[in-house]
Amino acid sequence: MVFLTESGGAAAKPGSISKNISLITLTFQNSALILIMHYSRIMPPSGDHRYFTSTAVLIHEIIKFAISLTVAIYEASKTLAPSTPATVLFEQIYNGVFSGDGWKLALPAVFYTLQNLLQYVAVGNLDPVHFQVLYQLKILTTAISSVWLLNRYLGITRWISLIILTVGVSVVSLPSAGESLESLFLHGVADHFFPRSQHELGFQPNTENSEPPAHLSRRSASYEGINSDQFQSEPVMNYSVGLTAVLIAAIVSGVAGVYFEKILKESPCHNSVWIRNLQLGVYSILAAFFGGVVWQDGSGIMEHGFFEGYNWVVWCTIVLQAAGGVIASIVIRDADNIVKNFATGISIVVSFFVSVWLFNFPVTTTFLLGTSLVLAAVWLYSAPERGRSRPAPLRIASFEKPAIERTLTPGSTPRTVDPRRLNMDPFDAKGLSSSRPSSPAPTPRQVSRTGLAKQL
Repeated sequence: MVFLTESGGAAAKPGSISKNISLITLTFQNSALILIMHYSRIMPPSGDHRYFTSTAVLIHEIIKFAISLTVAIYEASKTLAPSTPATVLFEQIYNGVFSGDGWKLALPAVFYTLQNLLQYVAVGNLDPVHFQVLYQLKILTTAISSVWLLNRYLGITRWISLIILTVGVSVVSLPSAGESLESLFLHGVADHFFPRSQHELGFQPNTENSEPPAHLSRRSASYEGINSDQFQSEPVMNYSVGLTAVLIAAIVSGVAGVYFEKILKESPCHNSVWIRNLQLGVYSILAAFFGGVVWQDGSGIMEHGFFEGYNWVVWCTIVLQAAGGVIASIVIRDADNIVKNFATGISIVVSFFVSVWLFNFPVTTTFLLGTSLVLAAVWLYSAPERGRSRPAPLRIASFEKPAIERTLTPGSTPRTVDPRRLNMDPFDAKGLSSSRPSSPAPTPRQVSRTGLAKQL
């Protein structure tokens, strides 16, 4: 779910305080969200089970719905009298949300919910920097969807940037020189289907007197306690699962955003942007509850509980994700979309250095080359395109007005004074008359400026 804000205010000038604050805030939010979300998926669980991602998606959708509802109530209250009862206020909001073409937002809501669920899967199986770089593929899907659904024109510069972006993402997804394809795409597959076949278990010396590690205990050859062999404190990241999840999330994000824009532009209803956010939030909550909580993790939630594995890291992830839509909308309102993409590029660099420092992220030449291509493509795509060849300037031919010979009309007297000392404009001459009443003598009809123009 994304937030919309009205674009009535003028954009801040380059270098203004508002623009700089928006850039710093969005950069911090992008970097902090990915890093904390990744840490929440690899840290030791606070209980006997790691938190369910479907519950986190549902909670952050509820938080965004509450923010939209608060702003919608405030805006609606300004249009009503102070003595208006609360029932009338809520009835007005209810009619705005559930009337008109709000049902068309059900499909984008499902897409956004699927995108959020896939983000948790991807960031739990990839490094934060890999996730951010690969996720920039949504620019390509957004551009193609815009051409397909909105018949939007893309210049040659943007098509070149999309090609560079595709090449950069492909280079980043390639394995490094020290890793094989088999180690990347098959790493962790046995861990999901055969709980006893952990990698650390295979390297133990095959001697009878060897002591088991601290996290293992001796027992009889039975399936009792088989789940205790799972290394929940150090989960194994599956690169193939993470790569598939981030690619699908990028495709879904691009299609959902363009389809949402198409609905808003073609809609005959002129609802408030916060009413639109409420309409999107209703269907997002339903999709997150039935698709995630009930269908995906229903059995696990019934066994362990809804808030199993929650701690301050998980709550920070939820709050940052809920605030992301608000911050992005403020950036677009106070600055522009170029600043938003620029903040995304800076956050990739920040996440890179933090990942090297905290998560021992290996720096390879392949990754640096691919990341540089992606950043260059983002900058090139965000740069304003030059207009087509400027048309020839319009030339307005000036014609001299022909001199109008002044003819005497019946009842008029010739002027004996030098005309250079008199005001020849008949409209200004009216202001020179005195306030004393004059005789109703017939006066000649004066020609107006419009009449003179017609005669010419």
